[in-house]
Amino acid sequence: MDANDVRRTWADRSGEFSPEYYAYYGPNETSESLVRLFERVLDPTARILELGCGPGRHLSHLRDHGFENLHGIDINEESFEVMAEAYPDLADEGTFYADAIEHTVTEFEDGYFDVLYSIETLQHIHPDDEWVFEELARVTSEYVVTVENEGDDSQPPSERGVNESEYDFPLYYRDWRAVFTSFGFTEVESKSEDRDTLRVFRRTEQ
Repeated sequence: MDANDVRRTWADRSGEFSPEYYAYYGPNETSESLVRLFERVLDPTARILELGCGPGRHLSHLRDHGFENLHGIDINEESFEVMAEAYPDLADEGTFYADAIEHTVTEFEDGYFDVLYSIETLQHIHPDDEWVFEELARVTSEYVVTVENEGDDSQPPSERGVNESEYDFPLYYRDWRAVFTSFGFTEVESKSEDRDTLRVFRRTEQ
């Protein structure tokens, strides 16, 4: 798949991993992890961006716990139709962008968001679009949180490559510590979850 194929796959997604799929399952353990983290390090008025927000199950959980300034990007326009039904208060109060991350992030000013997070989303960015990681760092003033599938941890991250056999879309394994520390962040927390690793990066350089 080239970069455009990857984007089309997610823009047209139905069935498993679609907006309806995630709305059906609702908040999960990762949603709880985000609430605990953000309650500890953020003010409720902090500007928060979720990449690949889908119908908003994680953002809605943050809203339920008092966070007020919520934003999301998703390439699948149906996400926002499902959000209006499943989480109508979030849909009314949040700010959302129906487009690819690569097409949206360049429009924000430096440090526009206090924190951005990604849950199994950055792992699908095509190698041709890896330039977007620096843009994500640019628009974030305090924290970047990644919750991504990093592959077999018995192998060095640089050797894990891409998984094109398990799903009908590619999953690119990356060393997120190396990515975001190269853009002025320091990893301050990490923990293994069910199939992902949660990493918290705090800005240390402007």
